[in-house]
Amino acid sequence: MLDEPECALSFSGCLALLGHLKALLAAGGSQVIMSTHSPLLAALPGAQILDVGEWGLRGRAWRDLDLVTNWASFLDAPERYLRHL
Repeated sequence: MLDEPECALSFSGCLALLGHLKALLAAGGSQVIMSTHSPLLAALPGAQILDVGEWGLRGRAWRDLDLVTNWASFLDAPERYLRHL
């Protein structure tokens, strides 16, 4: 079980963690339960993604997650967000 493991990791550290998790799952006999706000970690291949909110739990595709669309929007045009600060 991992609770927001990205909080102390750089981008490359998140990629390294993703590689370790992918290898662990490929070896079989393991299950990973992870809470994250990282679009990178949420992209773990083969993951069943459950989105938590006022609706409870619901299955979602990675590309439909708010954390993915919000980051993509910010990276596309940070000035849209920064002007409100």
